[in-house]
Amino acid sequence: MLTKKQHTLLMLIHERLQQDGVAPSFEEMKVALELKSKSGIHRLINALEERGFLRRLPNRARALEIIRLPEDEDTSPAPNNLFKPDFGAAAVDPNTIEIPLHGKIAAGTPIEALESYENIGVPAGMLGTGSYYALDVDGDSMMEAGILDGDRVVIERCENANNGSIVVALVNEEEATLKTLQKRGPDIALEPSNSDFETQVYPANRVRIQGRLVGLLRQY
Repeated sequence: MLTKKQHTLLMLIHERLQQDGVAPSFEEMKVALELKSKSGIHRLINALEERGFLRRLPNRARALEIIRLPEDEDTSPAPNNLFKPDFGAAAVDPNTIEIPLHGKIAAGTPIEALESYENIGVPAGMLGTGSYYALDVDGDSMMEAGILDGDRVVIERCENANNGSIVVALVNEEEATLKTLQKRGPDIALEPSNSDFETQVYPANRVRIQGRLVGLLRQY
């Protein structure tokens, strides 16, 4: 299943190839999808390539080839052999809600400074009434809690969390990390879920909570 932006980009490329024989430029894609930078387009194209919907042709500028379209698309030729999808009428699954994906959780990068590359759809039942974002997990420090390298976690924005909650914590305003929160008097312990890693303890004024884990998405 493609996200809304992946679907829109795929159909945009398909339409331009049918009309002009050449894919749109990354700048045109960025404008069409209302993204802030071309890096978001790179991520979308990588995702479409990994899922087998398109491929890049080597040694040619703007050379993209559509391999297949989503199964729910009508691929029969339209009059004049042009396929002109109505992007404004793209179906939206009422059971999903789109939230920003902020890329990998990375040391040295506050969450609010990370660029929102794209929106992703998550099950509506996973979310409440708050504000949410998603992160891709880089590393295995939480593997014993079932959070593996490459997983995608859904985070509810908050500034406080209960003991035992898995949180995104910003240490010294410079290092973001996903760990289990434990309050110890005037200190805060950030506990990994991997026996190969040590618990880090900091004065409370050196740790800022940026959200708590509410869900996990995994692709097989």
